[in-house]
Amino acid sequence: MAAGGPRQNKVYKAMNRPLTILGAERRLFFVALIAGGAVFSLMHSLLGGILLFIVGVVIARIATKHDVEILRVLFNSGKFRRRYDPMQWQATEIKIKGRNVQD
Repeated sequence: MAAGGPRQNKVYKAMNRPLTILGAERRLFFVALIAGGAVFSLMHSLLGGILLFIVGVVIARIATKHDVEILRVLFNSGKFRRRYDPMQWQATEIKIKGRNVQD
């Protein structure tokens, strides 16, 4: 082992790969599964439950492909206040000492 060289550690692909079920992040898959089960229980519709589950898994796969941590971002976004909204325009008044400036 050389004392002056940079240290190198092996990193396995499995450690950086997200845990998925059917290509969807496992928490999103669970949400789709529970939603399908709820429709089946509440509306007594097997077809509706299966259809909602399939649609939920497809949407979960798309969200997982886009960003694996999308659920964490969505849940945490409500905790922080908005800093800047570019769609709201407010006129600002500028005063220069010694002069009156008007628009």
